[in-house]
Amino acid sequence: MRMLATLLTALSLWALPAVAQSNGPLRIEITEGVIEPLPYAVPDFVSDNSAGADFGRRIARVIASDLSGTGLFREIPNEAHISRITSFESPVQYADWKAINAQALITGAVSVDNAGKLVVRFRIYDVFSGQELGSGLQFVGTQEGWRRMAHKVADQVYTRITGEGGYFDSRVVFVGESGPKDKRAKRLAIMDYDGANVSYLTDSSSIVLAPRFSPTGDRVLYTSYETGFPRIYVLDVASVGRRALETQPGTMSFAPRFGPDGRTVVYSLTQNGNSDIFRMDINSGASARLTDAPSIETAPSFSPDGSQIVFESDRSGTPQLYVMSANGGEARRISFGQGRYGTPVWSPRGDLIAFTKQSKGRFHIGVMRTDGSEERLLTASFLDEGPTWAPNGRVIMFTRETQGPQGQASLYSVDITGRNLKQVQTSTGASDPSWSPLQN
Repeated sequence: MRMLATLLTALSLWALPAVAQSNGPLRIEITEGVIEPLPYAVPDFVSDNSAGADFGRRIARVIASDLSGTGLFREIPNEAHISRITSFESPVQYADWKAINAQALITGAVSVDNAGKLVVRFRIYDVFSGQELGSGLQFVGTQEGWRRMAHKVADQVYTRITGEGGYFDSRVVFVGESGPKDKRAKRLAIMDYDGANVSYLTDSSSIVLAPRFSPTGDRVLYTSYETGFPRIYVLDVASVGRRALETQPGTMSFAPRFGPDGRTVVYSLTQNGNSDIFRMDINSGASARLTDAPSIETAPSFSPDGSQIVFESDRSGTPQLYVMSANGGEARRISFGQGRYGTPVWSPRGDLIAFTKQSKGRFHIGVMRTDGSEERLLTASFLDEGPTWAPNGRVIMFTRETQGPQGQASLYSVDITGRNLKQVQTSTGASDPSWSPLQN
């Protein structure tokens, strides 16, 4: 039987099962290297009632953008379709879809119920086995949230075909940049993962840096210079209310990041010219010092289970990566390549650490295993920095800045194999991204 396993002989060099099995006979083998993207079709969703008529095509287009944007799927355009989906209940003419080499088919129907809610029903088919992957699939939401509904459908398709978790129904908080380079305004902004639905969380009256989502995506930590020196704030995304984290008087605090419990924060604190890593309970304000060295220790990031912290230190003479217990103590160095390492971030899967590397006049985004082995550089440019992980640990987003007096910062993403490098479209300059978990 012809299988969708022809999509890949591999998705990744690390951190994936040898085989990802979906519900049903469809299977994608994941070992090493990609053959070609899987061809699929997603006709415009039909309307169950007149009120849903405007949403069918828009939802299908967002689903297609999500799937094709991964580099793992290739859409067969509507004009190539032989069959036309006019009813959600009509049987699928598998021969027509086989004739155009569609290996997966997504169909759907959209309606607005009596309460004004948008109802999206959908089906996923393995064309060559002639089987439906799951049944009774639907989402209900607001009409204004139709893009989220599309992302949710795309996540289901992605998961059922690859066996991995999705990442489309997520958001990114970042620093929106505008104005000339010597007077650049920076304010916190939030958007869908694909650059849509941008809104601003702070004004441009002061410089802000390094926003970081909480594990539940409802709060953001960031560093602000509004008092003239760096100070950490925690902001509620829904209300945009915020408060400062109280640290020791006369100190500078920066590079904060939440622990997996959502209550603990690790950050750098500079006192008397020396920077060390501290941990704080943001509910009680109790803090503890985790490092005590004459070197600069910064950019801490928890492992997903909260037991370890990776951080950047120049204790060896150049910035390198180290791992220590979440309670502090002796640290072990894990980076040994040529160059300078920084901004480490632990993967949500727990198996990899992403980082920024500067070597031979170029900047790179790279990944390595948590013991420092199997280092792999994914990008190279004048300035790439600040990686952040997609919720499923498959994709990394980062900042890329162009060279020159008017150099502009933009957001890019890349697969952990180094494939599918692409710019995330934003209306202004953008830097310091932080990817949220999947939304509820």
